[in-house]
Amino acid sequence: MIKINSELKPSHLSQKLSRFWELSGTKINLIEKNYDVSKGSPVFTVAGKYSTRGWTEWTQGFQYGSSILQFDATGEQSFLEIGRRKTVEWMAPHVSHIGVHDHGFNNVSTYGNLLRLMKEGKTSFNEWEKDFYELALKVSGAVQASRWTVIKNGGFIHSFNGAHSLFVDTIRSCRALTVSHSLGHVFQAEGDVKINLLERALQHMKATAEYSIYYGEGRDTYDIWGRTAHESVFNVKDGNFRCPNTQQGYTGFTTWTRGLAWAMCGFAEELEWMETRSENELSVLGGKDSIIGFMIKAAKATCDFYINQTPVDGIPYWDTGAPNLHLLNDYLDKPADPFNEFEPVDSSAAAIGAQGLLRLGKYLLDKNDSSGQQYWQAGLTVLNTLLDEPYLSTNPDHQGLILHSIYHRPNGWDYTPPGSKIPNGESSMWGDYHAREVSLYMQRIIDDKKYYTFFNCVQ
Repeated sequence: MIKINSELKPSHLSQKLSRFWELSGTKINLIEKNYDVSKGSPVFTVAGKYSTRGWTEWTQGFQYGSSILQFDATGEQSFLEIGRRKTVEWMAPHVSHIGVHDHGFNNVSTYGNLLRLMKEGKTSFNEWEKDFYELALKVSGAVQASRWTVIKNGGFIHSFNGAHSLFVDTIRSCRALTVSHSLGHVFQAEGDVKINLLERALQHMKATAEYSIYYGEGRDTYDIWGRTAHESVFNVKDGNFRCPNTQQGYTGFTTWTRGLAWAMCGFAEELEWMETRSENELSVLGGKDSIIGFMIKAAKATCDFYINQTPVDGIPYWDTGAPNLHLLNDYLDKPADPFNEFEPVDSSAAAIGAQGLLRLGKYLLDKNDSSGQQYWQAGLTVLNTLLDEPYLSTNPDHQGLILHSIYHRPNGWDYTPPGSKIPNGESSMWGDYHAREVSLYMQRIIDDKKYYTFFNCVQ
């Protein structure tokens, strides 16, 4: 269980954040100088060098989005130019990509961040440039919404596995739909049928909350408050839920911690967005109170599970049911050990989860709900650990920023260094990006700047 530091304040992280951004800029430049993008998107490091892994192209937006976040945090113009130029040069295929569930990752991280900077006045305003970003975001949300499976009580955006497959991580692609909707876009289908993007986003959130997250209400023998299933499988002929499953976790009845973190972050940020919507708009979609109610329940449950099932320093192992965890002896009562002999940790889950904890904490505190303090302090505790060794990468030759990230343990894709029995010491593009994202979030709070949300691009 995380040992929450109740005394930690954002200002206490200032010095660590300064060091973080200095290292971050070095890593971005290393990749720009040495990575051959013609080989595909950089995914994770092997012996300190970024490499690709053909599965789906879901990480390129994190690469160029990282440069944009670096500019946002430091004001260094060269990083804005990298992010802007490479978005135009490489990201268009991601806007029209009909084969993935990752539009909220690739396109909101690039086009969305660039539009956000312009709306916030951090870059010069240009009407045509604004229209270009907005068009990309409008189309991206509609393309994502087209990956639709109808079930008995709604529907969901299905994963690349097929129409039967609901992934918990796709909760973070709902922001592609909500941005597109906020920009006034309408998705049109056969016969010019107009499909409400907000309705689809809400139905996907509801399906995720209902089928991907457990609440200790007796669904099965392993129903524990806040546990998540990576994949939920449906019969597409009759719309019935069949079973939990996993792709990157240990089993469908254990919790893959990066999937857990996606749910924590996705629900928390969508709760913030929901506060910008009127009761009038939401009344025909179930009502604002009902919508916020199921979202708060999902966010609290997943954040509680993370706090309770993570070692004291806030860094989780890759799956809470990983088969050799018992060999680590009381592993939840001591700091995570990325160099152990039995099971790897996943720092990328911590980078994503920290943001979920912080956003949920602030959201609840703003609602005068004192339970938010626990989540806020837990988020600070996790971030404080991430911003230091052994997770912060200080080796000038290592292209990764946050060490000890895991991609696909069951497939054996992660690099195991000589002399070790498990993967460690490597980074991932999503882990590095989300470390930058949560660091920017905290940096803005420390500097008393405009609160950072994905939907600042539409306000």
